[in-house]
Amino acid sequence: MTSPNARVHFDPAAMDGGAFYRVVNSVVVPRPIAWVATRSAEGLVNLAPHSFYTVACVSPPVVQFTSVGRKDTLDNVEATGEFTVSLTPESLFEQVNATGTDFPHGVSEAEEVGVVLEPAERVGVPRVAESPVSIECTLHSTVRLGDSTVVFGRVELVSVFESAVEGGRPRVEQLRPLARLGGNEWTTLGEVREIKRIPYRTWAEDPSIGEQLRGS
Repeated sequence: MTSPNARVHFDPAAMDGGAFYRVVNSVVVPRPIAWVATRSAEGLVNLAPHSFYTVACVSPPVVQFTSVGRKDTLDNVEATGEFTVSLTPESLFEQVNATGTDFPHGVSEAEEVGVVLEPAERVGVPRVAESPVSIECTLHSTVRLGDSTVVFGRVELVSVFESAVEGGRPRVEQLRPLARLGGNEWTTLGEVREIKRIPYRTWAEDPSIGEQLRGS
């Protein structure tokens, strides 16, 4: 009888790169999406979603996203040294997806899919007007890794809809972010669970905490 926890092994050395990419995309989930706006040296604005995205550093504040392959986003960032990251809200689901279409160079994704852009505060690249969060960045550095390039952006300003800020910080329930899963799958916020970290002093003073977690 097969164990319910029997494992299937995916070895990158034994698999086609595209097949292994699909496996990684299906297990590193959910992934936040950087809706990156950039401007070319000629002034053309590009808007594209990147799902390899996270915080890289707190002090100084740096976010990072990965360009898989050589795309307009990467060319523009390297040319002008600026970009914005707009949060991808549930209300713009179809538009977010459509900006990932491989439009020809020079075509405005925002115009094609009906996304309204507006000027940012600190950088010369616009942000998505209907997105509740915009992160304005200047280029910190890039790192080439095989077929991809990781872009690190120094955060110059974060602007958030006033209606989404409660208690001095943005509330995820108001932001309603989209996230990527595997294949063509996406997800919305779902259940929000809250739990505090346990200081070691508390852990040491109350042995029942560990006992409950270990089921002993």
